[in-house]
Amino acid sequence: MENTEKIEFRKMRRFKQQVSTDECVKILREEKRGVLAVNGEHGYPYAVPINFYYNEENGKIYFHGAKAGHKFDAMKNDAKVCFTVWNQGWRKDGEWSYHPTSVVCFATARIISGDDEKELAETMCRRLGQKYYPDAEGVEQEMEKYFANVQMFELTIEHMAGKLVSEK
Repeated sequence: MENTEKIEFRKMRRFKQQVSTDECVKILREEKRGVLAVNGEHGYPYAVPINFYYNEENGKIYFHGAKAGHKFDAMKNDAKVCFTVWNQGWRKDGEWSYHPTSVVCFATARIISGDDEKELAETMCRRLGQKYYPDAEGVEQEMEKYFANVQMFELTIEHMAGKLVSEK
């Protein structure tokens, strides 16, 4: 699943709406859900909403899933993915339209596997749980019950761009 080719990504067409890398990281850190798009079967894209954890220490995105299925097979066959997150946005007084900011990450997916990566998988799964669960005790209970059946994935961001959107 490793990608070694160097790609030149497009520049944003609406560059005046582009937001900083710091704003992109803030959204990745704070938002709870995103959409992962993979190259699915028969040439059809397969996009699925996921919960995720953005690790600021290494700039990678982590999420979990089943050890088999459409998402797993697609990433195993083609590591190139697209991950999109957006915030709730804001609205000017007296206007109906919202101004959300979206972040699009082109990334390379990797299945975290093997005994040598068990600690990484457990750490990232635990951090993912801590993002969503109200307390650490609940995370530990879930880890104890279900971790053996969880597959952890890692996204290495190759290119990231954020855009302030105006719905009007």
